[in-house]
Amino acid sequence: MKQFLAVSAIGSDRAGLVHEFTRTIADCGGSISESRMLCLGGDFGLQMLIGGNWHALAKLEAELAKLAEAAGLVVHLRRTEGKTRREDHVPYSIDVVCVDQPGIVAGLAGFFASRSIDIGEVATRSYTASQTGAAMFSVQMMINVPTRIHVSQLREDFMDYCDSLNLDAILEPVKN
Repeated sequence: MKQFLAVSAIGSDRAGLVHEFTRTIADCGGSISESRMLCLGGDFGLQMLIGGNWHALAKLEAELAKLAEAAGLVVHLRRTEGKTRREDHVPYSIDVVCVDQPGIVAGLAGFFASRSIDIGEVATRSYTASQTGAAMFSVQMMINVPTRIHVSQLREDFMDYCDSLNLDAILEPVKN
C-alpha cells in the first residue's frame, strides 16, 4: 500500500542540493508526487510529497536525516495521507499582478476564507517592472470552489474586490 511522507527543508544554497535530495529519494525507492524547490534569498528551500511503501519511506527518513546533517539543512518530515479528491469542489486558478504593497496575500486569503473557499496552493514573487522600474508583486493561487457557490457571482465579487485595491486579476477554471 502506498504511503506518503511530507518533507520540508531549508538551508544555505549551493549547487547539487536538488540532485542530492532527488538521488536519495530514488535510491530509497521513493517517488516524488509533488514538489516545490526554490532559492529564498541566499537559502535553498523545498517542499515535497514523496510516495512509497512503508520500507522505502522508513529508509528515506533515516537517509534524509543523514543528508540534513551533512548538508547543514533543517529538515522536517511528516507521514501524511494522499490527497483526496472532493467531488463537491471545482478547482480554479487565480493570477494577480499589482504594484507591491503590504497585505496583498492576506487580503486575498481573507476574501476566499470569508466565502469558505479552500486555498490549495499559493505562489508569490516580487520583481521590478522592466519598463518603469516599479516594484511589482504577482500571486498565483489554486482554489477549490464549492459547487454550491455561483461562480458568476464569485467572479463579480472577486473582480470588484481586486478593482478596489488596483489589482490586475484573472479567475478561471483549471484546465486539466
